[in-house]
Amino acid sequence: MDLAHMRREYTQKGLDVDDLRDDPFEQFDLWFNQACDAGVLEPNAFSLATAGEDMQPSVRTVLLKYFDKEGLVFFTNYESKKAVDLEQNPKAGALFPWLGLERQVKIEGGVEKLDKTASLKYFLSRPRGSQLGAWVSKQSSVISTRKLLEQKMEEVKRRFKEGKVPIPDFWGGYRIVPRRFEFWQGRENRLHDRMQYGLEQDGSWSIRRLSP
Repeated sequence: MDLAHMRREYTQKGLDVDDLRDDPFEQFDLWFNQACDAGVLEPNAFSLATAGEDMQPSVRTVLLKYFDKEGLVFFTNYESKKAVDLEQNPKAGALFPWLGLERQVKIEGGVEKLDKTASLKYFLSRPRGSQLGAWVSKQSSVISTRKLLEQKMEEVKRRFKEGKVPIPDFWGGYRIVPRRFEFWQGRENRLHDRMQYGLEQDGSWSIRRLSP
C-alpha cells in the first residue's frame, strides 16, 4: 500500500520559549490538563519504551496513574516483559501522543520501583474486577486459549469471594524519574516546534529549541 499521499498540515498553534513554564513538570501539567479539556481520548495513555540486556527496544502502551515533581507513575505485573527489561536496564522513554492537539511530549529518564505502601494505596483504589484481574494474568507469558484466562478468573473469584482482594506480591508500581522532556508542537511544512528541557548537574532545568 502506497501511503505517500497521506499528509496533513499542522496549523493549530506554535510554541516558543516564552510560552514555556520554567519547570517542565508544570509545563507537562498544563499540557496534560489542556488535553483533558479538549477531550483527547485516553490522555493518560503513553507509549513506554524499554530495552533489556539484549538491547532490543520494546514498546507498549500503558496508563499514567499519577505524576508529581518526583516523576510519572504507572503500574504493572513485575513478571512482565517490561519489568524484566527494567530490572536489567532501569531506564525508559515515554511518549504521550496528543495528536488531536497536534502535540507530543517525550520523556526520558531512570526508573525505580514504588514502595509497597504506595502500590497498595493505588491497588485498593482499583475496581474489584481490576484487582482480581491482577491475580489472573501471568503477563507476557504464552497461553493457548482465552478460556484459560476465564477459568482462572472464576478460580480467583472463588478464592477471594469474601473480604478484600489482597495485592499480589508480583504486582506494583514504577516511577519514571525524568532527565529530559521534549514538548513537540506540529507546524506547517514539517517545520515543527521542539522544546527540550534537560536536567543540569545543579538540579536546574535548561531549555533548548531543537531543529525539527
